[in-house]
Amino acid sequence: MADIATYFETTLAKEDVACSSLSATAPGDRRRREATITSSYLEVVSNSPAQTRKIGRALGRLLRPGDVVLLEGPFGAGKTVLVQGIASGLRAEGLVSSPSFTLVNEYRAGPALGNVPIYHADLYRIHSEQEALDLGLEEYLSGRGIFLAEWPERARGVWPEENLWIRLEIAGEKERKLKIQAIGQRYVEMLRKLSDRLGIKAE
Repeated sequence: MADIATYFETTLAKEDVACSSLSATAPGDRRRREATITSSYLEVVSNSPAQTRKIGRALGRLLRPGDVVLLEGPFGAGKTVLVQGIASGLRAEGLVSSPSFTLVNEYRAGPALGNVPIYHADLYRIHSEQEALDLGLEEYLSGRGIFLAEWPERARGVWPEENLWIRLEIAGEKERKLKIQAIGQRYVEMLRKLSDRLGIKAE
């Protein structure tokens, strides 16, 4: 699977530097503390929807309650396809689709994972952070389940300081580039394990 990896880098930086290393990863412009945090970055190229699902499946097997995964990208970039793979990795049953007409769809992970809830949010119709809060988004971030959000840039200030932010870019008819930014030790370790599962060696 080495062909799907193009770049891997791990850095230690202050919060504002770490969040600016990939523009999509800055969860608002908040500067809540001046402290050293761990940040890691992985860029992966998928050559097909099936491969995107495979990447998602590998990631899903690493997720636990309280994890927050944010998926940014234009229409057709493969956000929902990636979520389908993540849900498969969590042994979720049933159809996984974008919750375009509701804020959040809820699935359940398989029995081996304690049937923990998986929250899948679509924020495309959200116009402000306050609107997201008014709709009860914080309730889904309580830590009881695994939270996945499409269009997270529409509510940047809502997200926990530590998260896994994935930007999907259209690189060809079927090719997609996944730029994954892990902020916080939990997510950095997750990204290291993901790279191992995909057969990628850190440079």
